[in-house]
Amino acid sequence: MNLSLYLMTVLIWGTTWIALKLQLGVVAIPLSIAYRFGLAAAVLFAILLLSGRLQKMDRRGQMICLVQGLCLFCINFMCFYTASQWIPSGLVAVIFSTATLWNALNARLFFKQRIAANVLAGGALGLCGLGLLFWPELAGHEASPETLLGIGLAVIGTLCFSAGNMLSSLQQKAGLKPLTTNAWGMLYGALMLLVICLVTGTPFTFEANSRYIGTLLYLAIPGSVIGFTAYLTLVGRMGPERAAYCTVLFPVVALNISVFAEGYQWTAPALLGLVLVMLGNILVFRKPKAPAAAVVVAR
Repeated sequence: MNLSLYLMTVLIWGTTWIALKLQLGVVAIPLSIAYRFGLAAAVLFAILLLSGRLQKMDRRGQMICLVQGLCLFCINFMCFYTASQWIPSGLVAVIFSTATLWNALNARLFFKQRIAANVLAGGALGLCGLGLLFWPELAGHEASPETLLGIGLAVIGTLCFSAGNMLSSLQQKAGLKPLTTNAWGMLYGALMLLVICLVTGTPFTFEANSRYIGTLLYLAIPGSVIGFTAYLTLVGRMGPERAAYCTVLFPVVALNISVFAEGYQWTAPALLGLVLVMLGNILVFRKPKAPAAAVVVAR
């Protein structure tokens, strides 16, 4: 079951990038994100209410959902979209991939979970591999104040993503399932984005064409309802540090799609990077050896 959820998350999030790219145009970025998570929240609430699976939450649970919505479905997306205007998408992907290490550190800090050496080693190996995959894009970009600002925003977005992972883990420890917490979190995130649009004077527009509506539906239902639910379920089952390795693997899926969609060509460094990413994946999911039982010698 965990493997199915993991593969589902990687495949879905590895394909949402092309939908995001197709959405760029007339509608402002924060408004498009608000549409996405507003629709996803509506779908989740409809499913939960019709099936009678919407869990009740006290004030504490609602407050955590509010902060989770701010971290996972609002600030981090705004940071990544804005950062992409100043730095290459490859660099954004590399920075986002550090979520594996941030999750391990945060799990240690907030939940006193031991950091497994294989998880840290696998995360570092995967990060090096991703760096090789995007090396031409990274090497050809000159440093500037805008570059530093873009890197800073990408780091903030990654930290917000990690914080949202910790909050989801906390909610699951309290018996609340990701379907319910995601529904509320996405609703809160969409409402906060709409407030941002109102405060900044962003025009409320919509593209009533098949391209925009099709990508919106894909991002809202597979990309958000299914993808985030599968991922956060893994956070509860496998731990935040192992689940976050999805962030290393889904750019690999995106690159393979780019071969057909945009004519991306594999190079020797990129292939070496792919090998490192896969080796890192093996390390992350390798079960630690059980300590050898002590042998008692009769005297």
